[in-house]
Amino acid sequence: MTKQRKGLPLKTLHISQDASHSSEVLCRAADILRRGGLVVFPTETVYGLGGDATSAASSQKIYAAKGRPSDNPLIIHIAHPEDAARYAYVCPTYERLAKAFMPGPLTVILPKRDIVPPETTGGLDSVAVRCPSHPVARALIEACGVAIAAPSANRSGKPSPTCAAHVADDMDGLVDMIIDGGECDIGLESTIVRIDGEDAVTLLRPGAITYDALCMVVSHVTIASAVLEKLAENERPLSPGMKYRHYAPDAPLVLLDGEREDVLAFLCEEQKSKQCAVLCYDEEVSSLESAMLYPVGRADDIAAQAKVLFRHLRDADRASPDVIYAHLPPREGLGLALYNRMIRAAAFAVRRIP
Repeated sequence: MTKQRKGLPLKTLHISQDASHSSEVLCRAADILRRGGLVVFPTETVYGLGGDATSAASSQKIYAAKGRPSDNPLIIHIAHPEDAARYAYVCPTYERLAKAFMPGPLTVILPKRDIVPPETTGGLDSVAVRCPSHPVARALIEACGVAIAAPSANRSGKPSPTCAAHVADDMDGLVDMIIDGGECDIGLESTIVRIDGEDAVTLLRPGAITYDALCMVVSHVTIASAVLEKLAENERPLSPGMKYRHYAPDAPLVLLDGEREDVLAFLCEEQKSKQCAVLCYDEEVSSLESAMLYPVGRADDIAAQAKVLFRHLRDADRASPDVIYAHLPPREGLGLALYNRMIRAAAFAVRRIP
């Protein structure tokens, strides 16, 4: 099915989930990429907005489609971990990380080779490399024959898309093709690390590959201050997702920090007086009014909460609330990734309860 929004330049071809694995579809998508077009495809984390990573013009198209500043580097996606050597200077630390976590939700920043233009890397001398595990993503990269630069397939700053319908909301008429691969398994973008030397990395963006998991492979893991804090004024982002406000709905998001019974009492009172949307734990559903209520999973199931976060932020926004409330997540394990996304989606708005 092909759609074109009024006033937008492209007729976007929509590929159904049933056809997403078709070799004919993947060959057609690869041809679009090789000719400089844009294709949205599924990964295990979120949907990616793909273009030829070796083409400056394609990367410029990606920035334009997203409405994204061109100093924010793009991640390039490869079909096999060893393919990184074509685009970057690899080292033993990369090889250990690749053996442990690739294919999978890990991105490694490495010194770039000349084949990758500065337009793809935001002007940096380094390149962010990832080998996704999603079969459609890997088959598309194989068919294309070149790495695919692919940030999340949303308008800049908005919640990342975890299904094709959310991609269409943002990208219809701005890309050549959207491949529907169903709902993403993880729901948060990949972990990003920078290699700092032999057996040492800095965690720039947390994800499903946790700090503890990295420590099992690399002896020295430093967490960048930007994971938990705002970038300093005029500080240049070293990886995607470091901007002050990111992943954000249009309605203000406020994170609630306090004992669960105190937060629940606060939410009950707020529902009486405000048009508020609530991202609540499953255990709280029976205690709250059902209007604009979005259960995220049990309080102890961080993986479930991560998977639905961006979907619920989009759904809550459609209800046009005055405010969206959610629990402030923990900072341990996968919770660090959830905290990182939510604190930026909320522009660091945290309310202590009581």
